[in-house]
Amino acid sequence: MSKHFITLNVNGEEHDIVVASNKTLLEVLREQLNMPETKYGCGTGECGACTVLLEGDVAVNSCLTLAATMDGRHITTAAGLQKNGELHPVQQAFIDHAAVQCGYCTPGMVVKSVSLLAKNPTPTEAEIREGLEGSICRCTGYVKIAEAVDAASKIMAR
Repeated sequence: MSKHFITLNVNGEEHDIVVASNKTLLEVLREQLNMPETKYGCGTGECGACTVLLEGDVAVNSCLTLAATMDGRHITTAAGLQKNGELHPVQQAFIDHAAVQCGYCTPGMVVKSVSLLAKNPTPTEAEIREGLEGSICRCTGYVKIAEAVDAASKIMAR
């Protein structure tokens, strides 16, 4: 198995690490960099629990992304969204609108919402629901999640 020396910028911090060719970004984040907020769900890119931001606004399934291909890239996890100790407006809206149940899908759902709002700052409810496709929540039924994303879009538009 070949190994690769890569540099990842995760949540604003550079990490020089050695990764095996077959390791996913999810595995490296969780196992090598001790960032458990990025969840392992299905391992096939179907559930969205492992979603992270690439280069600030592109949502990617880290379970499908080989870490060795991420050399020099900027990755943001849900934990990296807060700035100066303050939650990102999407994170706060999820709390304020009770869009968090068991919490397992929440990090990926929040990250995907941030990506959606970066591309479409004022989405309709239908656009929110479409933008969150591929992120599965078994607890909330998505109503509160859609409400939280809508509320965050209004706060961020100010």
